[in-house]
Amino acid sequence: MEQQKDLRQQQLEQWVSDFCGQTLSGESASSDASFRRYFRFHHQGESLIAMDAPPETEDCRPFVQVASLFYQAGVHVPVILAQDLDRGFLLLSDLGHQTYLDVIDENNADVLFSDAIVALIKIQQSSAEGVLPAYDEALLRRELELFPDWYLTQHLGIDLDSDWRDQLSELFDDIIQQVLSQGKSFVHRDYMPRNLMVSEPNPGVIDFQDAVYGPISYDPICLFKDAFLSWPQQNVEQWLKAYWLQATDAGLPVPASFDDFLFDCDVMGVHRHLKVIGIFARICHRDGKPHYLEDVPRFFNYLREVSHRRPELTGLTALLSKLDGVTG
Repeated sequence: MEQQKDLRQQQLEQWVSDFCGQTLSGESASSDASFRRYFRFHHQGESLIAMDAPPETEDCRPFVQVASLFYQAGVHVPVILAQDLDRGFLLLSDLGHQTYLDVIDENNADVLFSDAIVALIKIQQSSAEGVLPAYDEALLRRELELFPDWYLTQHLGIDLDSDWRDQLSELFDDIIQQVLSQGKSFVHRDYMPRNLMVSEPNPGVIDFQDAVYGPISYDPICLFKDAFLSWPQQNVEQWLKAYWLQATDAGLPVPASFDDFLFDCDVMGVHRHLKVIGIFARICHRDGKPHYLEDVPRFFNYLREVSHRRPELTGLTALLSKLDGVTG
């Protein structure tokens, strides 16, 4: 039995049909953690993807802007075939059915990540200040605050007294200070296997509408310390070194020492992992998608690894110890 189509899907199908000159019906391609949805259409032997981004919650304009920037950098991104920004509709070329997440394993990871590194270097080489929003202190802090606001308070029900607040503030200040001192580039902000398509040329890059200009270590650590799968630390360091060598050769603003770059990645990872724990708790409690919380233990494992490896991050160690006392 065909699922009932809501009004926006009906409007999207009519819009695509008008553009293509024949009546077409879309099939669900995917949805993500936001309110965006994607539908696949077949027209004259080609596959097309239509994005439904409700304008009251989403804005298509950043997607259009970043798609152009990345395309000009030589990165394989969807081509925008038609757009209705007021209604939140985009019609895109289809980069395929399989994401890296669908196919990656220990046998093909080196090859797939090698391609992903090449594409990332292209993105970063095209960087320019003032083109995309700045990943500044205010944004970094807002993202970190998702952790106490949604995970500690909403999910765990912790009453954040002054002791909690002081400890979190000290940790957040240390993270932000270190992150802001790093070299800067364009930052995809979700450069991970779920947003990389197996395609020709490889990879196809999607879900880049939140791109900013900020710390260069963000996307590499995002790529190898993923939200949905984990790799041994020795593999992560091997891939990070491959990235760092290419970034150095490309003249990108990474540290001259690989050990210093690893430290940058570890601290940037702490920021991202705390943020994503908060986001996943928000998606559960605000948006009614509880399955995202299943991956929260993965992020705490990442945080514990860094805490053991970086004893100088005393604020992180203290936070994890305090949480262990609360959660048992």
